[in-house]
Amino acid sequence: MLTPVSVETGTDELLCHIDRRVAVITLNRPAARNALSDKLTPALRRMISYCSTDNGVRAVLITGAGEAFCAGGDVKGMGDRSSTDELTFGQKVTRLIERQRTLTGALFEMRKPTVAALPGAAAGAGLSLALACDIRIAAEQAFVSTAYARIGLSGDYGIAWLLTRTVGAARARELMLLSDRVDAQRCETMGLFNRIVAADRLAEEAFMIASRLANGPTEAYSAMKDNLDEVQHLGFAASLDKEAERLVRSAQTEEHREAVRAFVERRPAVFR
Repeated sequence: MLTPVSVETGTDELLCHIDRRVAVITLNRPAARNALSDKLTPALRRMISYCSTDNGVRAVLITGAGEAFCAGGDVKGMGDRSSTDELTFGQKVTRLIERQRTLTGALFEMRKPTVAALPGAAAGAGLSLALACDIRIAAEQAFVSTAYARIGLSGDYGIAWLLTRTVGAARARELMLLSDRVDAQRCETMGLFNRIVAADRLAEEAFMIASRLANGPTEAYSAMKDNLDEVQHLGFAASLDKEAERLVRSAQTEEHREAVRAFVERRPAVFR
């Protein structure tokens, strides 16, 4: 069995290792419920970029240390505006746009499969982070909250778009305006969580799914994600045309040829 390889993140607040072609990224501020900080967040951006381009990574698993996934922004630090007081309104907007695009934007746009494993709370931008992943596996005690109404903010990191895309407009409005705590069972019913598992099985179950994806047809997965993303703005006829184009292209790949050989030979396909 291959030994997991640690990846230097630049801070103890974010851990990363690669295990059998799965990059496992762990938000590591358990005492603060893994709230995003000035150290953790830039490191997370770097790791998302790294995983997107490194050929040794074929799937990404994001989780949180301790009993939370991510509590969102560090509310205690929001009262200290000294670092931004000298910026104009336009400069603040430009900076936030860049930060959003390189975090949840880059995660959503990643063409490799992504999995979020939620041991507990996902709130605010932490919920956006989870929703930007393709698949969400949660422990039984996990819960979510948009949380923005509780701190008098309108939302960021794509929360409105990601929520509407995941649960529909009516549910998204309810979740944003009320900012209620939503338990795991209701999250699964609404489609926020794909699966719920016992807490002591979360890491194993999430890694099993990520590993399965890492050993699957990466090029086909990328094309699937393109097809699924374009559904948001294409009509049915245009979607058919795009599917045809990508299907013909994927039929010319070594992945497809290997899958056909494996089917004929009655063995598992090996995608390299």
